[in-house]
Amino acid sequence: MSLFTPTRRWQPPFYPFKREKFSLRLLAMTERLIKGPLFGCRMCGNCLLQETAFICHMECPKGLRNGPCGGSTIKGCYVDETRKCVWHEIYKRSKKMGREDKLLEILPPVDWDKAGTETWADVVKSVNKVGTGKFIKSLFLKDKQKKAEIWESVFKPIRQPEWWNGDSEYHPPAYDGSTSELERRLKNGEFVVTSEVTPPLSAHTEKLKESIEIIKSFVAAVNFTDNSSANPRMSSIACCKVAHELGAEPVLQIAARDKTRCGLQAEIVGANEMGVRNVLCISGDSARIGPSPMSNLNILDFDSVQMLWILRRMRDEGIYLDGRKMKHPPKLFLGAATAPFAAEPALQAIREQKKINAGAQFLQTNLIFEPDKLELWLEQLYKKDLLRKAYILIGITPLKSHKMAMYLHHEVPGIFIPEWIMKRMQKAGDSELEEGIIIALELIESIKRKTGVSGFHLMTFGSEEITKRLIVEGGLQGKKTMKPAND
Repeated sequence: MSLFTPTRRWQPPFYPFKREKFSLRLLAMTERLIKGPLFGCRMCGNCLLQETAFICHMECPKGLRNGPCGGSTIKGCYVDETRKCVWHEIYKRSKKMGREDKLLEILPPVDWDKAGTETWADVVKSVNKVGTGKFIKSLFLKDKQKKAEIWESVFKPIRQPEWWNGDSEYHPPAYDGSTSELERRLKNGEFVVTSEVTPPLSAHTEKLKESIEIIKSFVAAVNFTDNSSANPRMSSIACCKVAHELGAEPVLQIAARDKTRCGLQAEIVGANEMGVRNVLCISGDSARIGPSPMSNLNILDFDSVQMLWILRRMRDEGIYLDGRKMKHPPKLFLGAATAPFAAEPALQAIREQKKINAGAQFLQTNLIFEPDKLELWLEQLYKKDLLRKAYILIGITPLKSHKMAMYLHHEVPGIFIPEWIMKRMQKAGDSELEEGIIIALELIESIKRKTGVSGFHLMTFGSEEITKRLIVEGGLQGKKTMKPAND
């Protein structure tokens, strides 16, 4: 099996931020000339090729280091349509090599002090620490387990620095009780409904307040998007503050696209002081689908999995990423977004397991229009014992028109609308909205009894008055789950 990178175009390599001495520059040049053609290496200085089936994950235009984004598919990358999704290639090769377990390890964000430099010197230092003779002898060992242990002792300190210490284990919350009303209701076995309100385009909040007032008595919590589709709006944290003051339970969405790791930690501490306890961690839509002039596409400072890991440790261990202790850690109920149909169910479940291991306590899916395919995804989560570790909220929207259905299917990454729905919307004529509501109610009826589903996340895109109808006619008021996720 060839180790050559399967993608058609390589991303350019990173270069160091400081001048290195000649010997290190020569070593870096050698590494770039060898590992570039062989593995698509971008010289991030934080090599993880062992964990990614010897394909450089930094070829991902988003720089995601823990798996694909929700908009990717096996067909290709939505940010750069000329290339395949590198993470789908990593998954495929890992499966062939029997290395799928490696994909569960929570990998750290880039230490940019090392960007553009080589990693061989770090390997040599690690080999010397373990014992050069011991390492050389391991090359000829027939005992595969012993050999793997020696190699792990060499390479793990390189890929998992002390400031990160990522692993592939599940980390349950280190607290009892509930940190938020949303968490309390889920733990009590209630079938919850959350809804989404789009933040205003201006500093005026009257429409925002009206929307919150319309739905707050019918839903368990209200989400506020964080510059969705890479379009700037009022910040999610400001909308959460407005909701909290109106007596509604807010869910703060944070898109990694617009944050640094320093800004993330500061925002969470500040949001907690405002009474925000629920946080939904997402990588965020690429600036590719946002307005012109386009923002930097090159890299994210961290991804959603790393965000969960950072926030979980802030909450449970009371430490910042740099190791500083907090006297009063934030209280957080952590969530993550998921796109169940982005990859084949078995591979997608690995992504979900990684998020849950990192700290996700609830998952909100993107818009679902195919209940039968959802069953396959839930089955994979059940096999991995994930349904008792996280609450699943299914994304539903009432389509307003055939044009909206076409836009969601063709323009929004990760959303798939089957032909039968398209035909019904097309034939609806002047009753498109009513037909969209009827379809949404049918989907709710098909999904609400599925084991492992703890509720719905309704997205009405500015039509908050429809939320009440979906909840009442969908029979969601006072409903209990088939089986609480943490039973």
